[in-house]
Amino acid sequence: MSHFSQIKTQIRDLSSLQSALTDLGLDWKSGPQPVRGYRGQTQTAEIVIEQTNGYDIGFARNQEQYELVADLQYWQQPLSVEGFLKQVTQRYAYHTVVQATARQGFELTEQQQNQDGSIRLVVQRWSS
Repeated sequence: MSHFSQIKTQIRDLSSLQSALTDLGLDWKSGPQPVRGYRGQTQTAEIVIEQTNGYDIGFARNQEQYELVADLQYWQQPLSVEGFLKQVTQRYAYHTVVQATARQGFELTEQQQNQDGSIRLVVQRWSS
């Protein structure tokens, strides 16, 4: 029986996910790589974050989005799983918005971190 948990996310773009993890100061490896779990069990993921306890966290592609894959019994992060996903999702959304607006010809002109943790972005596009 597998000890791995799969937690669904709304993350769809690998490069935005990679940028988000880098922003958070996480050392990640690009896959496919094995995510190490209980008693040597592994599961393949596109991104793997190694933990010092020998058990990993991964993001595996599942049809249209990525799922967090980990043996939650051995979670060794400063935040809870929910807090971790909240931070990753916020940084992912940031990179997704910046990339999408850049493709449409917009430029990020202002960025403000609000006290509630939200981020305010101002983009503009000059037309000729």
